[in-house]
Amino acid sequence: MEGISHRMVKVNGIDMHIAEKGQGPVVLLLHGFPELWYSRRHQILALSSLGYRAVAPDLRGYGDTEAPPSSSSYSCLQIVGDLSGLIDHLGVEQVFQNTRLSN
Repeated sequence: MEGISHRMVKVNGIDMHIAEKGQGPVVLLLHGFPELWYSRRHQILALSSLGYRAVAPDLRGYGDTEAPPSSSSYSCLQIVGDLSGLIDHLGVEQVFQNTRLSN
């Protein structure tokens, strides 16, 4: 979709799918239940056109990101670990985060 790239990254012991576009400060776009990165596609395009690097992961157990079988693998601490690992993988010290932007 319009230059959005997709890749898998290894974070916190799982394979995570991310969609991204742009250059500049990183904006991390998170989805809620039952959404995927795709629900942030319009924000990815808009933010990348404004000079940001927009990154939207499929969170643990969603979309193309690995879904560990144990229910204990879905605690808040695990998800924070995934996001911390993603930020490290992106090679940045900070990100801007928004879980809800208007379309």
